[in-house]
Amino acid sequence: MLNAGSDALDRCTLYIQHSTFNIQHYKEFPMTDLIDRLRANLRAAGIPAAEGDFAGIAEKGFLSRVADVERVIAGLPSDDLPDYLDAGSLPARAASADPGAPPASADLQTIAGIAAQIHARAVSPVELAQAALARVADRDGQLNVFQLVLAERAMADARAAEAAIASGQYLGPLHGVPVAVKDLLDLAGTPTTAGSKILAGSVAAQDATGVARLRAAGAVIIGKTRMSEFAYSPGSNNAHYGPTSNPHNLERDTGGSSSGSAAAVADGMAFAALGSDTGGSIRIPAANCGIVGLKATHGRASLAGAVTLSWSLDHLGPLARSVADAAIMLEAIAGPDPRDGRTLRPAPAFRAGGLDGSARGLRVGLLGDDGTGRPLADAETLAAVRRGAEALRDAGADLVEIDIPEIDALRVVSPVILALEAAAFHTPNLRARLDDYGEFMRQRILAAFVYGPATFVEAQQARAALRRRMAAIFERIDILALPSVPDLAPPLGVPTPTTFTGPFNCLGWPAISIPAGRSASGLPLSLQLVARPWEEPALLRAAHAACAR
Repeated sequence: MLNAGSDALDRCTLYIQHSTFNIQHYKEFPMTDLIDRLRANLRAAGIPAAEGDFAGIAEKGFLSRVADVERVIAGLPSDDLPDYLDAGSLPARAASADPGAPPASADLQTIAGIAAQIHARAVSPVELAQAALARVADRDGQLNVFQLVLAERAMADARAAEAAIASGQYLGPLHGVPVAVKDLLDLAGTPTTAGSKILAGSVAAQDATGVARLRAAGAVIIGKTRMSEFAYSPGSNNAHYGPTSNPHNLERDTGGSSSGSAAAVADGMAFAALGSDTGGSIRIPAANCGIVGLKATHGRASLAGAVTLSWSLDHLGPLARSVADAAIMLEAIAGPDPRDGRTLRPAPAFRAGGLDGSARGLRVGLLGDDGTGRPLADAETLAAVRRGAEALRDAGADLVEIDIPEIDALRVVSPVILALEAAAFHTPNLRARLDDYGEFMRQRILAAFVYGPATFVEAQQARAALRRRMAAIFERIDILALPSVPDLAPPLGVPTPTTFTGPFNCLGWPAISIPAGRSASGLPLSLQLVARPWEEPALLRAAHAACAR
């Protein structure tokens, strides 16, 4: 785990080296001026930060993009209506017609494959739950995947599922299937720690909507999974509960913040899991662990009963072993919820795009320049992305190379909105329980107070301008192909950069990370695909076609 000292500093330094921080812009602000500004703002907020935290904030580079933020804001219109990401106002096109559900998979490691066996009573939900729990018992000590294992409850639910199916009350493809949920989602009668010490004694009175919908679909929840503290790291680093090892290499990180959810699915402990994604926290661990991770449109799935990181950037979504499984999970959790005003649209059948391996009629843009003028990723990752794009061309898509410099501006704006919303959420605990935060989380959230009172609205105005530009670009393409992550999974406990994931949280547009082979060292490679808002069927169709070739 990350503790104060040289080990923490070394790991955070490695994170900065792997990130896309633009240090030359930062030089416009002397460090002493930034620290003085931060110190004054924290004092005004009544937050008793220690001098050691100011040194840690500087060493970890948490102030390294302040000048970039002001540069991007200054270069965009200042009279725009601020964009607070009202999901109902996002640009959308007419939904595709439903050509019917795809045939069931023959792969018994997937939900689509095992569901037919459960329905035919060739496989028992009780046996599946026993196997999942045995796998957890065998592997969790090495990987550190579960915050809480619910063995008795899972077995009771599995027996109930088996009895219901035997009596003809089959609920659908999730009925009797072992799944896991991230430990920022409430499950009645259990603690919701959100990876923190502060919430360790908080016991949920009712299920989060996403959890309730999984249970209503008959899924068997085997436990709650590890995560970075309050989901505020794209790595598994956690000062309280330790990091989660990558199942493909125990010395490598799963990525975060949905660390345990990804590892559980990749290692065979669960068929699928729920995660949350604020800057890449579903897609990054999916990429590092070689599975599918789907972030649907903002407002597609309810976050009621989930611990907030950022109200306008948080997304709930599945981690799964196949694109079809991700679609099945999304169908279970999506749709309006009176407990969450962000969920404004009814959910279609997400397998409606025809998961038949075809990409005919889709215009796929392969990202070239992202606004930095530098290579997007390491050579193996770039080769994997190109192979995925070419697979879509072979499946019938029109492939074009496209430059989108707006991506670099989005990756500046998104973390500012995240930081300021997270700071607003955490201010009461920062005042009263500052020392109960782990070092990385504490110093990262304190750094948010460097910004002035106008920055939040200015960032929302910048987001509005960038959304218009991106919407115009997506008039020329249907799907964007680009890396999920810029490099292979980093060492254990080191965060993975949100270089290519965070921009699409800022927009709230649907994005998916899918497996794209292995590196020479045996680590997973991945491909990210992005679509317009509310066009998950087209996104899933493209992802399935890319995986099928």
